[in-house]
Amino acid sequence: MTFTLADDLAVALVLAAEADLVSIDRYRSQDLDVQLKPDRSQVTDADTRVERIVREHLAQARPDDAILGEEYGVVGSARRQWIIDPIDGTSNFVRGVPIWGALIALVIDGRPEVGVVSAPALGRRWWAATGHGAWLQEEGHEPRRLHVSGIDDLASASLSYNSLKHWDQYGRLDQLVGLSRAVERTRAYGDLWSYMLLAEGAIDIAGEFDVKAWDIAALLPIVREAGGTVTDVEGRQDALDALSVLATNGLLHDEVVARLAR
Repeated sequence: MTFTLADDLAVALVLAAEADLVSIDRYRSQDLDVQLKPDRSQVTDADTRVERIVREHLAQARPDDAILGEEYGVVGSARRQWIIDPIDGTSNFVRGVPIWGALIALVIDGRPEVGVVSAPALGRRWWAATGHGAWLQEEGHEPRRLHVSGIDDLASASLSYNSLKHWDQYGRLDQLVGLSRAVERTRAYGDLWSYMLLAEGAIDIAGEFDVKAWDIAALLPIVREAGGTVTDVEGRQDALDALSVLATNGLLHDEVVARLAR
């Protein structure tokens, strides 16, 4: 059976709604089970429960598709692959910081074509499919189409850089500090929210190191459909296979890449 991207987006939005029901129920729970994975990152019973539910739904709705999830790895090898981060920002989730959410993407032939980011503690859900625009729905409001900012002067730009520790570990802290001196405003909004703020036009540059495919696959279609540019910090387009991600409003991208070069 052949599915349109609109069909796939509809499935992804249902998956996000199901994920939200589980995660928001466990958020700030006194009996939340928190474990450390071998890489020392945290995983909770909410992470694993959300991913199981999403996988079960996809097994019914898209049985021929492959799945890659943060908690349970890869199943299948089809050209259509769903990539799932059940709770992006698990550390925030554990500490009661509301910046976390489900990331659900469909990648076709290696390119992310559908992305949904759902942050129930913020009351926001963002989505996009190639050719269908990028959208935000805030709780109690109608969906609105997104577009990145028109800022074309670095001195007027706003930057979100995520973790200083990771920029340091990858040998780019000096470059980041130099970039921060060139822009108007710097913040570390972190995780999914940096990129969604960029798609909304609220900030102009976002980047980080130490990323995996499930951290960024859902973000890419949303930023791109909002008119932005996403590469790795080197400026390469194969961001899914890189250890870094850099997103801008497009107008500033080449200059930012040049300033972050070794």
